[in-house]
Amino acid sequence: MYHPFSILGTLKTSWNVLRKNFITLIIYSVVSLFIYGFINFLTIILFIDNSLIFQVILFFLQMLIQSYLTLSFYKLILTLMDKEYYEFEFKEILPSIKMAFSFIAIVITYTFLVVVLFFFNKLLVSYEGILFIFQILEMILVLFLIVRSIFCVCFIVDDDSNPFESLKQSFEITKGNFFNTLLIGVIIIAIMIVTLIPIVSILSLFRPNKDNIEFLFKVSFYLWFIIAFPMVQVIIMVTYRRLIYSHIDVDDNITETL
Repeated sequence: MYHPFSILGTLKTSWNVLRKNFITLIIYSVVSLFIYGFINFLTIILFIDNSLIFQVILFFLQMLIQSYLTLSFYKLILTLMDKEYYEFEFKEILPSIKMAFSFIAIVITYTFLVVVLFFFNKLLVSYEGILFIFQILEMILVLFLIVRSIFCVCFIVDDDSNPFESLKQSFEITKGNFFNTLLIGVIIIAIMIVTLIPIVSILSLFRPNKDNIEFLFKVSFYLWFIIAFPMVQVIIMVTYRRLIYSHIDVDDNITETL
């Protein structure tokens, strides 16, 4: 039968997935931070040349590593949901090189869009009235694209879709669910803020000053990332699955439909 999309049901399922796998996701978040930090350390040592070509190589290397870490986290969540009662191998959560480059292609596409919008803002800086209208339209466009394309990465890791296919698929499953998806986004932002407040409050007890502010900021970010990132990604993946199954006739089995 069809399963209409429900925000309450999505949050309930997200909590169940997070509750059962929280330790696993926390550990993976810590490992991801360690790997990314270690790679950054190596690049500082190995790439000491400030020439443009070395900077470009370094940029794409970091982007590739970040792509693998992000996509592997998505694949881990999907695997934990799909194989709740079964063991799985580490290789099952490793993204393919095609997935990584698809992810990079989407990042570059949206980066190019941001650059274009920034360029138009600069052109219109002398025309305050027109600039104001343009910025309003710009915000509407960006919000629309973010909401409609938010699940493109999910399709990359779940269906091995290419960049254009994943964007098209994301637009398709959010059709008719724009405001539901937007509300999920608002809830995600609220969770990110709520998880940040106690961390900042605790660290503020150490009386930040110019000598320790950088260290305390890094500690705050790492703690926040380890706690908030798994929560956010689980909600996104569960929302993705529920939107998928709201469009097709599937079994009632909760492990299949979420």
